[in-house]
Amino acid sequence: MNRVWTYIISRALSASELEQLQHAGEAFVKTWTAHEVQLHGSFSIFQNRIIVVKVNEDIHGASGCSIDKLSHFVKQAEKQFNIELLNRLLVAIQSKDGLQIVHSSKIKDMLQQGLINENTIVYNTAAGYENELNTWEQALKNTWLNKYLVSI
Repeated sequence: MNRVWTYIISRALSASELEQLQHAGEAFVKTWTAHEVQLHGSFSIFQNRIIVVKVNEDIHGASGCSIDKLSHFVKQAEKQFNIELLNRLLVAIQSKDGLQIVHSSKIKDMLQQGLINENTIVYNTAAGYENELNTWEQALKNTWLNKYLVSI
């Protein structure tokens, strides 16, 4: 089974930055190891705004040290591209203009302004396994953000 880590990119990156980040991510997974054993992983950027890192744990599982290496890569990418990747209060929303990244504190206002509604698609970036990505698109009313529906 493939284990997954997802990271929302806090700002839109230029085409050049996206290419650099993609190359850096691919280079990272090619050398990613757990206890000096090569991991079979992949790196992709979904709709230019969500990093998806996978490792095939049927071949060899990720361990504490390999997860630390991933965290180090993510922190380096944050510095290199002047972005936030570890901010779990960022929310990825599907809008008519494409994938939109907003801080969760803005959800209530967006609901009140009619910019989004209870059926707006939100991406569950807390997915831990690849099979969870099959259902990571969820209506806002079915996510932790539904608490904002009560107050509108």
